[in-house]
Amino acid sequence: MRAECGSHFFVCANLKFGRLFRRWNIISKDHQINEEIRAKEVRLVGSEGEQLGIKPFREAMQMAIDANLDLVNVAPQAKPPVCRIMDYGKFRYEQQKKEKEARKNQKIVDLKEVWFRANIEEHDYQTKFRNVVKFLKDGDKVKCSVRFRGREITHARLGQKILERVANEVTDICIVERMPKLEGRSMIMILAPKPH
Repeated sequence: MRAECGSHFFVCANLKFGRLFRRWNIISKDHQINEEIRAKEVRLVGSEGEQLGIKPFREAMQMAIDANLDLVNVAPQAKPPVCRIMDYGKFRYEQQKKEKEARKNQKIVDLKEVWFRANIEEHDYQTKFRNVVKFLKDGDKVKCSVRFRGREITHARLGQKILERVANEVTDICIVERMPKLEGRSMIMILAPKPH
């Protein structure tokens, strides 16, 4: 009975250690930490950023253990590699916070598309034109396209006139990134909002 309990405890301890080991492997993908460092000598930087010089790896590791911190390889390409004594969990947390903040502040520009017909009526044109203006004011690029059906392709000049009219009417809020150009059975023009 005791042997079973003892072996059960040993299995549980191994499972816990395995989970902990896997967790640190997942966290430390972009940096080598502690025993993962394979250099004989390292250029050591202290926890306050002070230069401690070139030290043997074992001595650097012992200094990190004594400070109850991690030894992190911050510049593996250097000769010898630069290692810093730090709290790696706190470092990762702050790094993720900075990345999240940077993602929050960046503006993603979408490319919206508005289709016109070669023989479009004025009311339909005005509706689509309002969409073009709305997209540009929202800070998105707009791809204006004229589709030609059947024999309409022989009158490509009509499509070009429509796209030129759109470009002329929105010159105050955008720039023409790509002039009207025939591609297959469509004529395409790309408008980009003016930078503020």
